[in-house]
Amino acid sequence: MAVRGLLKGFGGGEAVRTETRVIPTDDTTRRLQVLDDYERTGISWIWATDDEDRLIYFSPSAGDHLENGIDQLLDEQLPDLFEIDKLNSDRSDRPLSFQLKARNKITDLPVRHIKEATFSMKRERWWSLSGHPKFSADGKFLGYRGSAKDVTEAYHRQREDSHLAEYDSLTGLANRHRITRKLENTLSAYKSSKRSCALMMLDLDKFKQVNDTMGHQAGDEMLRQVSERLVAILGEKGEIGRLGGDEFQVMLPDLDDRGILGDLADKVIQMLSSPYQIEGKRAIIGASVGISVAPYDGIEAEEVIHAADLALYAAKNSGRGTYRFYSVDLMDVEEERDLLLDDLRKALVTEQLELHYQPVVRTKDHAIVGFEALMRWDHPERGSVSPAVFIPVAESTDLINQLGQWALRRACEDALKWPESVRVAVNVSARQFTNKGFPAVVTQVLAETGIAPDRLELELTETVFMGDSEITSATFKTLKSLGVRLALDDFGTGYSSLSYLRNAPFDKIKVDKSFVDSCTQKDENSAKIITAIIGLSDALGMEVTVEGVEAFDQYRLVCDKGAKYIQGWIFSKARPQADILADIANGGYRIEPAGPDTYRPERRSVFRRIGVIHENHRYDAVMRDLSQTGARIEGLMGVPAGTGIVLDLGGGQLVVCTVRRSKDAVIGVEFEIPLASDGAGGLVTRHRISPYALAAAGMPLAALPPGNYPLSPGDPDKPAGTPQFLQVTVQRS
Repeated sequence: MAVRGLLKGFGGGEAVRTETRVIPTDDTTRRLQVLDDYERTGISWIWATDDEDRLIYFSPSAGDHLENGIDQLLDEQLPDLFEIDKLNSDRSDRPLSFQLKARNKITDLPVRHIKEATFSMKRERWWSLSGHPKFSADGKFLGYRGSAKDVTEAYHRQREDSHLAEYDSLTGLANRHRITRKLENTLSAYKSSKRSCALMMLDLDKFKQVNDTMGHQAGDEMLRQVSERLVAILGEKGEIGRLGGDEFQVMLPDLDDRGILGDLADKVIQMLSSPYQIEGKRAIIGASVGISVAPYDGIEAEEVIHAADLALYAAKNSGRGTYRFYSVDLMDVEEERDLLLDDLRKALVTEQLELHYQPVVRTKDHAIVGFEALMRWDHPERGSVSPAVFIPVAESTDLINQLGQWALRRACEDALKWPESVRVAVNVSARQFTNKGFPAVVTQVLAETGIAPDRLELELTETVFMGDSEITSATFKTLKSLGVRLALDDFGTGYSSLSYLRNAPFDKIKVDKSFVDSCTQKDENSAKIITAIIGLSDALGMEVTVEGVEAFDQYRLVCDKGAKYIQGWIFSKARPQADILADIANGGYRIEPAGPDTYRPERRSVFRRIGVIHENHRYDAVMRDLSQTGARIEGLMGVPAGTGIVLDLGGGQLVVCTVRRSKDAVIGVEFEIPLASDGAGGLVTRHRISPYALAAAGMPLAALPPGNYPLSPGDPDKPAGTPQFLQVTVQRS
């Protein structure tokens, strides 16, 4: 008998000796017969290993489930024969070899055969293993003794049920339950290892419109395509989940570089905003992204999710189609938005708003051929409010239509006072353009002002194509019939500009400033892109204006590439109507370029109190100007050029830099690592000091206090050291 042979292999003869008594031969025979009968039933099988985990016995009836029988299993190590289901095992993610080496008890462990044997059924088969480690009287390990049974059908049913409970049935992505549990487990594990984890919250813009106009089946198909694009972009970098509706969440372990995260978010937005083919029709939506990073924006999953939600809310309120990082000032963003809206409504009534005009200049003779109207708001309490702040807020409500109508009328009225050869360009938001009443507004303004239609140029961005395609096409047709000109602004920054040029009747393309900013830098493709856009516009019979030219190195480059029209500070900033009329009265039909020889990245004027760390001392100072690569700092005297310092921007943001210029109490510094965009026009450090390091230095782990962070953990009671520079007080001017 097979079992008798097994027992002999274990050292049995006429009787099997145990540690307590001798079993009579008749009992042994009876036991062997019972075991043989049991094995033949196929209910389960018996197996055993030696002290090196080699399989020395497996019930012969198990051979019915193998093409090549039991022989292919014997004398092989158990971990080389079977593997556990790592993806669906909720008990342990340890491999089988680890569990055996630990001499753990095994209970109903699902395993799959991984040797070269071929199973008799096409679908992979699963067995359930149970076993106990066996030891001699002196404690020596002898091997495992256990049982096994075929659980293929039950296991596949269990996996299917588990998949339904863990994954979204429409897209195949993780559902809310799974992605939340995954985030909780990851953050819990990362606490001890002090690792970071980023979280992206995504919301689709204009998706409801697809559902309403094309039906829910079309909406479901779009969600499937969105999921496929997300997997293509982010699948190898993290875990993607669909929370429900048009909301998605992406967990990105071991990623805290806000430069990389911003680039990823930009790529996601561009990919999701490119056209979709749904039931033979073309549909376009958009996406907004909010980003938080553990442990900087929270330690627990609930905190990190809430932070990403606030960032997403801010992104949607800033005009959609963009991303935002979480920051503490987002806590009051909703209240601030409502206050700004109320003030903006008052500004429209009380004429706090005005238009400034920036010239578009012909390169061959420097003649002014047109002006772009740019809205300005001088708030009685806030001071000058940037259009980058108030325009997105207006776009979130119907107020943008009122602002747009006012700007259109005022620009046309002002243009009537210029030479008839000079055009005026007015920006039109996507919400305005897709309003069914917009063509009627343009018609009314043309009629009431009496301006020639071809003197009015409407500047549009690719976001106008995110609305209803039929309304968009009809609006284009009506506007062209009126005789107004259409320009595609910010060209090249979107995902599918060429298809827009093919389908829309544009008269002009405007090269985006972002390409001009980097066109003179080494290892950049911007100059090639500018060349391609100019060549494309010539081939299509369209004008092209290059925006954002500020320095002569940029000016010479774009002229060499064939630019015929330029708009930028090298000719003039935007100025009020009174200044424009004064120039015209003095014969100012032409304008000569003037500016620096070489371009420097834009510096934002700020007034921000910061810390300056030098050696073991921290000073208080004020940042006046800020760019990606450097800043102007006031408040320190006697700092030699070449000095290495660290700027403490608060919130764990430390910037290593070198002093390049020093005069009186003002220094100019160059950053070792350029800053990254925060998605809202601001700048942030790519990395932050971990709160774990702050905790090691005696600071609270749950929250980041503003400023005064040490460069490395140390003794918080250690003296600050002797200051080498003189600190002076700086007042806001």
